[in-house]
Amino acid sequence: MGRLTGSQGIAARPGAEGSSMSNDGVLIFDGPDPRGVATLTLDRPEAKNALSIRLRDEIADALDVLAVDDAVKVVVIAGAGDAFCAGFDLKEFAVEDPDFQTRLWASSDRYHRTVLEFPLPTVAVVDGVALAGGFDLAVLCDLRVASERARFAHPEITFGEIVYAPLHDVVGGAVARELCFTGRNVDADEAKQLGLVSSVVPVADLAAEVERFTDLMVRAPRSVLASTKAKALRRAGFHPGRTLAL
Repeated sequence: MGRLTGSQGIAARPGAEGSSMSNDGVLIFDGPDPRGVATLTLDRPEAKNALSIRLRDEIADALDVLAVDDAVKVVVIAGAGDAFCAGFDLKEFAVEDPDFQTRLWASSDRYHRTVLEFPLPTVAVVDGVALAGGFDLAVLCDLRVASERARFAHPEITFGEIVYAPLHDVVGGAVARELCFTGRNVDADEAKQLGLVSSVVPVADLAAEVERFTDLMVRAPRSVLASTKAKALRRAGFHPGRTLAL
C-alpha cells in the first residue's frame, strides 16, 4: 500500500516491489493483488474526499500507470472515512488567479477523460455521500456497489453546470433528466431500484461484496475485459473533450 504523488505517479507501478512512493499524497493505492485487482482510495476524509486539483491529478496519474500494467484486470475506487466523495473542492473555484483557474479546468478535463476512458473495468465503492462531482465519479465507473448509507445527488444544479452524459448512459434519459434537473437526493434503496448501483449491503459487508463482484470479473482474461470495455465505450458514444461538454 502506498500513495501516489504528482512527481512519481507515472514512474513506477503502484505496489511494485522496490518502488519508493512518498507518503504525502491524497490518494492511497493498494495492489494490484494476486487476482489483478488494484484499489484507489480518495484520502481527504476531513473534506469528504472533495476533488481538489491535486486529488484529480493523482487519480489520473494512477490510472495512467494501471492502464499499462499487465498485472491489472480491475480497478476499485473508494473513499476514506464516511463519504465516497462530496464533489469538486469548491474553495478552488473562488481563487481569482487566472492561471490557477486555467490549471483547474485542465486538471478537470484530463481527470474526466482518464476515468471515463480507462481501458479496464472500474468499480466504485459508494459508502456515504456521492454528491455532484462525486456522483459523476461513481457513474464514470463501470459498476457501483453501495452501502446502506450511500446517497447520491446533483446539488450543483442550483449554481452551476452538471456532467450529464455518463448518468444518462447508466440509468437512461428519463431518470437522468429528473435527477439532474431537480438535484434531489437518491438513497441506496432507490439507487438499486433505478439500476444506479448493482448491490446494496450493510457497511460491515461492503468489503466482502466488492470482493464478490471482483472475483466474478477477474475470471475473464485481461484481453477480454479490455475488449468488452472498449465496446461499452463505443456504444456510449462519448467524445470527452472539455468537462462541461459531457
